[in-house]
Amino acid sequence: MKNHVSLTFLLLTLLFCVCLIVSNLMEIKTVDIGPLTITAGVVVFPLSYIISDCIVEIYGFSRAKLVIWLGFLMNLLVTLLLQIGIWLPGNADWHGQEAMQMIFGATPRILCASFTAFLCGSMVNAWVMHAMKRSAGSRTGQFKTRAIVSTLWGEGVDSLIFFPIAFVGVLPWSGIFTLIVTQTLLKTCYEIVILPVTVRVVNRLRVAERDQSATQNVA
Repeated sequence: MKNHVSLTFLLLTLLFCVCLIVSNLMEIKTVDIGPLTITAGVVVFPLSYIISDCIVEIYGFSRAKLVIWLGFLMNLLVTLLLQIGIWLPGNADWHGQEAMQMIFGATPRILCASFTAFLCGSMVNAWVMHAMKRSAGSRTGQFKTRAIVSTLWGEGVDSLIFFPIAFVGVLPWSGIFTLIVTQTLLKTCYEIVILPVTVRVVNRLRVAERDQSATQNVA
């Protein structure tokens, strides 16, 4: 792993954190796609896995773990700050307390489920990606396989943790199982559809990192 922190790596870290935070803020909205009902956050959340795949591929597992922990901590910070905003007493002209509470006032149980699932799922995704790369090399075809398999594992672990913690006792186990399978397959399909873009990004990142390293060596 390189000792320096490149501008490209910083931008990827920033994008990872933004995608994670925004996806959680979008979770309040449900969307119908044919017979399926999903949360709006599904549109954004898989991007964090794609970015994580790129980071593991270019920078290694250690850097990916750092980014995952940063994303976790930034998301926790945003959640705590929003709770403070909710708790602060509004003035007489403020009439949006109920709306703010509904959108940002997630219950402790949902927050616990979300944070635990994200951390475990993201770590599993990055570890599987890293382990497969060590055993198979860095060829483009192998990268595609690694990206799909790691997402399937990561999203599977994420769903296996989140839905039971969040909905046991609220939904029947059959419904929870359906949500686990549906969310895992849907997010993995998302990864497959966007995979050509991911491959191009990884190739560009390799070139960008080589150029930045060459510039630093000359300096």
